[in-house]
Amino acid sequence: MNSEYFVKLLIVLISAAFVNNVILSQFLGICPFIGISNKIKTAAGMGFAVIFVITLSSAIASLIYKGILLPFELDYLKTIVFIMVIAALVQFIEMVIKKFSPGLYDALGVYLPLITTNCAVLGVALINVNENFDVVTSIVNGFGTAVGFTIAIVLMAGIRERMEYNEISKSFKGSPIVLITATLMAMAFYGFAGLV
Repeated sequence: MNSEYFVKLLIVLISAAFVNNVILSQFLGICPFIGISNKIKTAAGMGFAVIFVITLSSAIASLIYKGILLPFELDYLKTIVFIMVIAALVQFIEMVIKKFSPGLYDALGVYLPLITTNCAVLGVALINVNENFDVVTSIVNGFGTAVGFTIAIVLMAGIRERMEYNEISKSFKGSPIVLITATLMAMAFYGFAGLV
């Protein structure tokens, strides 16, 4: 591997995490972003679960696509296969969290199984295929995307925890102030657009 390849991987990583942030630029994964971002601890737990699932699903989906679906001309099955891979990984992580961190498992509640239907996870697998990334680049892109997801959700959780102590007009309480905050965060992340 040469230095140009490493530079390319670094650009993919930074681009996925900041420039093309899956939540704030591509608007994928909004459901857990709004639903779980009440407390930093639960947001971080969800973020680490998503990092594991997206990174591993990027690797497995890329291997299956390049090793099985393309050679046998079954690439039209990619969406179904990717969903099955993601569902299996989420079941695995759900069992691990339930076993080793019951408090986090209870805090995540319904949002943990929703990682299966999180469009960000499937979106990354499809982006990797559409961009014709190799396996290593797919893993880096998946990891960068998941890190960007985690950064966004933890930032939102920190802001929401601070907002609990502020006086907010009754008409803005709840979802309206969260959506306004998300909009301001998206505008701030837009500043990374010239980075790569």
